[in-house]
Amino acid sequence: MFGRRAQSEEDTVVAVLAAALRRDISFGVLRPDQKLKIEALRQSYGGSNHSMRETLRMLSAEGLVEATAQRGFRVTSATEDDLRDILFMRLEVERLGLRLGLARSDVQWEGRVLAAHHALRRTEEALVNEANDALALDWDMACRSFAAVLVEAAHSPRLSDMQLKFYDQSRRFRLALLREGRLDFAARAEQQQALVEAVLARDTEAAVAALETYVTGDMMTGTRGV
Repeated sequence: MFGRRAQSEEDTVVAVLAAALRRDISFGVLRPDQKLKIEALRQSYGGSNHSMRETLRMLSAEGLVEATAQRGFRVTSATEDDLRDILFMRLEVERLGLRLGLARSDVQWEGRVLAAHHALRRTEEALVNEANDALALDWDMACRSFAAVLVEAAHSPRLSDMQLKFYDQSRRFRLALLREGRLDFAARAEQQQALVEAVLARDTEAAVAALETYVTGDMMTGTRGV
């Protein structure tokens, strides 16, 4: 009993630490390729050596952190090639999930798509009016929820897990564009609306095309050589 309680507390600590490091990697506080020394991280974020190491292993599985040959860790690189590869995989997974979902979905799913889209539009409107880190996080989570709901009707937990993994790997690129003022929110609103309308019309080809436009525009805005 006590062993289970201790493990539960440790899992909670790891989850809290992972959320904090994930946020700081996404916002660029922890820079690409930066070495992550456990003792220095403990001083900044708390936790024990064991819990911090477990946190870094978790983030490594998510693709945000890499283990080094010297048994250490560093923040994963963030080059344009990385972005293109993440975008390629994200599109492959989300196209498949949307196609399967449209074939298997019901009216309840349509309602969840509408709700996620409404929440996303509200957060984008708030962010345009008053940009700050708290609103940026709310916006990013709304983006994440909207992307996730589009594939959930495929009823494939593994596909949904992959979708979230590649979304999470892409978020620091998106947040960098946000910080640099390179996101066109008016264009995003039009792309989202076109996607939702195609989904509700059950027009699979139009929905997949709209998804590609939305995700590619979201991730590649202002990227050199595109």
